[in-house]
Amino acid sequence: MKQELKNGIFADVVLAAPDVTPEDDLPPSAKTAIPLWFRVVALALLLANYFVAQYDKFILSYFQTEVLADLHISSEDYGILSGYATGIVYALLAIPVAYLADSTQRRIWILMICTLWWSICVIFQGLSHNFWQILLARIGMGIGQSAVEALSISLISDYMRKEWVLFGNSVLYVGVYVGEAISSQIANAFKKTNTPWNSALKAIGIVGLVIAVVIRIVLREPLRQSALVDRVAFQTKIEEKDEAGNISEKRLRWIRLKESFIYVVRMKSFWLLSVSSGFRQLGGNVFGYYMPSYLQLLYPDIDNFISNYGIIVGVVGTVAVLAGGLFCSFMWTRTVLMPVYITAIGGMISSVFVILMVFSQNIASGSEIKGAKVLYATMSLAYITAELWLGALATLVVFLFPPEYKTFAYAIYQSIYVLIYSAGPQIIGLAIEDVDPTSAAYLVRVRIVLAVFIPVSYWLAGIGFLFCIPLIRQDLRRTIAADKASQRRVWGLWAGAGFLGCLTIGLFVSSLTNKNS
Repeated sequence: MKQELKNGIFADVVLAAPDVTPEDDLPPSAKTAIPLWFRVVALALLLANYFVAQYDKFILSYFQTEVLADLHISSEDYGILSGYATGIVYALLAIPVAYLADSTQRRIWILMICTLWWSICVIFQGLSHNFWQILLARIGMGIGQSAVEALSISLISDYMRKEWVLFGNSVLYVGVYVGEAISSQIANAFKKTNTPWNSALKAIGIVGLVIAVVIRIVLREPLRQSALVDRVAFQTKIEEKDEAGNISEKRLRWIRLKESFIYVVRMKSFWLLSVSSGFRQLGGNVFGYYMPSYLQLLYPDIDNFISNYGIIVGVVGTVAVLAGGLFCSFMWTRTVLMPVYITAIGGMISSVFVILMVFSQNIASGSEIKGAKVLYATMSLAYITAELWLGALATLVVFLFPPEYKTFAYAIYQSIYVLIYSAGPQIIGLAIEDVDPTSAAYLVRVRIVLAVFIPVSYWLAGIGFLFCIPLIRQDLRRTIAADKASQRRVWGLWAGAGFLGCLTIGLFVSSLTNKNS
């Protein structure tokens, strides 16, 4: 089933429904080249949307002390706001939203609606006056933001030529680093002018509303590119009966959903990739939420410290992620496994520089000026080694899935690692509870936690990724078919899901118990 897009920016683009052969498998006469200018515009819009979606996290990070004081909340409350409160919703809602986008072939429409919703919720965060108001607003924001990453990765994997998708997705993740860099500049300006933190949240929500409208006007649904593995069309006995008109479209969508899920369960590398990505992001999430406030307490007398910190994050992080994507693009024809190598090895090396960052003032014998120089140098090295991976690994993962439902499959992967890494701020919040954020004891406690938690997370992730390599090779030799999953693999899936669910509920309940005690 093919539909011709009418009244679009380029009306000859053909929409590919879930049962349509991917673009790489079509004859040359059936393909429609996407103009270079449109690829650039599409990538720029998706980058802007993703950047804005990351913004609120950085505002809460840089203004942690002000948020705690203005809303009269504790460190445990802040852990809830920055961790599982939004993480649970973000993880769970991504799957049905992504499925809806794939099954209806309306990824652009779904992305627009999601952007409108989370933008409104960010505005309500800026209007909040207590813990429960901002918590509800952040949960609502998590609903809207849940599938933004999966939808963006999926669209870029179809907009760009296959060998340049790695670089395209790396450009998308520049939003993470540009967001932190700009947030630091805004935070520095706000602190100097005594402007409240919630003004930034209101402004970014309004910008998000504008971006949502532009996305709907400009972007169009592209054809789907083929996966890395040999493709065998999803066929079942029930689908074969559809030729006689015995099966409804709704039933066929359910069948395709089931087949895609079975394929994910059958993959050798999927679960270890998901868990390893979760641990890698776990360390990074803790770094992003707690490192800025810790370093501000460590270097209170350094001029423009927040601004300098943000510049390093923005410039070095951007250079690193683009370099990683570009390098893997050039290596794509030699080995598609390069993203796994740079993720594993880069994180292990970066952990050393993270420790040096945390103890930079100790290394400088207590001098703030010398310690800041050590910090800036080690921080640059930490980012350049750790941040090569985001776009490159996302591309490899999405190309391991069936083209028709790759957004849905990627959302499952995303949900697993989000549930894992969202635990970071919550765990840290419990570890530093009942300690005054302005006291020396708080500084010592946070220093120990950061020096241990982040490196351990990076090393666990690195080891996991290295063990993934032979498993990915096995998956690449398989075909995308609707074979039945083994009982052992099904039981393993339910056991893993049960453990992750219990851990999630346990952490969230314990945080609420501590809040009420």
